[in-house]
Amino acid sequence: MPFIKSIYAREVLDSRGYPTVAVEVCAQCGMAAGAIVPAGSSTGIYEALDLRDMEEKRYLGQGVKKAVEHVNQTIAPQLCGMCIFDQVGIDQAMSLLDGTDNKGNLGANSILGVSLACAKTAAACLSMPLYRYVGGCFARRLPVPMITMISGGKHANNGLSFQEFMIMPAGTDCFREGVRVGAEVFHHLGRILDMEGYSTAVGAEGGYAPDISSNEKALALIIQAIVKAGYQPGKDVVLALDAAATEFWINGKYCLSQKENMSMTTGELIQYYHYLCDKFPIRAIEDGMDQDDWEGWCGLTVELGQKVSIIGDDFFVSSPSRIQMGVQKRAGTGVLIKPNQAGTLTQAMAAADFARNAGYEVIFSHRLGDSEDTTISDLAVALNTEKIKIGALCRAERTAKYNRLLKIEEELGETALYSH
Repeated sequence: MPFIKSIYAREVLDSRGYPTVAVEVCAQCGMAAGAIVPAGSSTGIYEALDLRDMEEKRYLGQGVKKAVEHVNQTIAPQLCGMCIFDQVGIDQAMSLLDGTDNKGNLGANSILGVSLACAKTAAACLSMPLYRYVGGCFARRLPVPMITMISGGKHANNGLSFQEFMIMPAGTDCFREGVRVGAEVFHHLGRILDMEGYSTAVGAEGGYAPDISSNEKALALIIQAIVKAGYQPGKDVVLALDAAATEFWINGKYCLSQKENMSMTTGELIQYYHYLCDKFPIRAIEDGMDQDDWEGWCGLTVELGQKVSIIGDDFFVSSPSRIQMGVQKRAGTGVLIKPNQAGTLTQAMAAADFARNAGYEVIFSHRLGDSEDTTISDLAVALNTEKIKIGALCRAERTAKYNRLLKIEEELGETALYSH
C-alpha cells in the first residue's frame, strides 16, 4: 500500500488577494497532488476556525503563516508513513491532534488542505479522477448549477440587502446546456444593465454589482434578462436567493439596507419572502433567517417549504449535529456543504450523508475567497448532489469549476445523470 512520503504547505493568494493555505502531498509510489483551501467572508459562528495570523502590518492581519507552520511542523510528522488510502484515519488523526470541536488549535484551513490533498494524491495513485475515487461506480449525477447573476450584501458595496441573486436552468436535459442557458442570461443581463445606465462591474464571485435600489428591482432585471435571452421565467429558468440574513439581523430585528429602509420582525420577513415568491419564480432561499432564529427557520419552512427549497448555510455549517437539530425541529429542507466549514473531507461527507438520509437536499458550495482549485466540482459529482453553487459564469476561479464539471460530464458519457 502506498504510504504518505511528504506533506508540504505554503502561503498562496486566493481570488481576493488574501493569503490562504496550499498543500502538496507526495506518496511513496511517486504520485503527488495538491489542494488550495477556500475562505469565506460572511462566516457562521458555528463553523470550523479559519486560522489567521492577525498581524496587522502583514496582509492586514489575514496572513496564514501559523496555519502553514502547523502543516509543516506538526501535521506532516504525524501523518508521514500512513497509508494514503486511509482517508478516514488521516482525518481522524488530524482531528485528534487538534483536540477541539472547531479545529481551533491547528486551524481548519491547515487541516482541510492536508485532507483534500491526501484524497487527490490517493486518486492519482490509482489513476482515477477524484470523483470516481471518492464516489465509486455510482458517482454519475451532474448537479444543477445555481448561477450568480447579481451580488449584494457583503459581496458587493451596492446597498442591496440580499447577498446573491441567482438563476437555475430548469428546462435543459444536461449540464452543458444548463451552463449555456446561464451564460446567455448572464450576458443579456450585462447588456440590460449597461443600457439602463448601471455599472457592469462584477463582485468577488463574478455577479454584477449595480447600484440598485431594492431586492425587487434586482429580481425584475434578471427576469428581463431571461426573457431577452429567449427563455420563459418559471419554466426554462427559475430564481434563487442567498439572503444571508444573519448579516442584517441587528438587535432582534431584520434591518434591510438603508436604501430599502425596512426593519422587520421574524414574521414580517417571512411574509416578505412569501410576497417575493408570489411575484417572482423563486425556487430556493438560502439563509433566509438568522443562524440562531430557530423560530424563524421553522416558520419559513412551514410557510414556503412545500414549493421552495429552504437552504441552510450559516445555519447548518456542514455540521451533522446542527443538521440533526434542524431535522428534529423541522427547520429547512436543504443543506449547503462547504468543506472548510467542517474541516475535513470525512466530516463534510458525513454531513452530506446525514442530510440526504434525513430527506434534505444537498448542495455543494464554493466560498467568496476561492482559487483555481476545482475539488468541489469532483466532490459534488462524487456525492451525487442535487445542486452546486460556484458563482457567476465570470472570473477564472469560478469558470474553472464549471469547466471541470463539463469535462466530468463528457467523461461519464451516456451514464451521466442530470435532473433539473
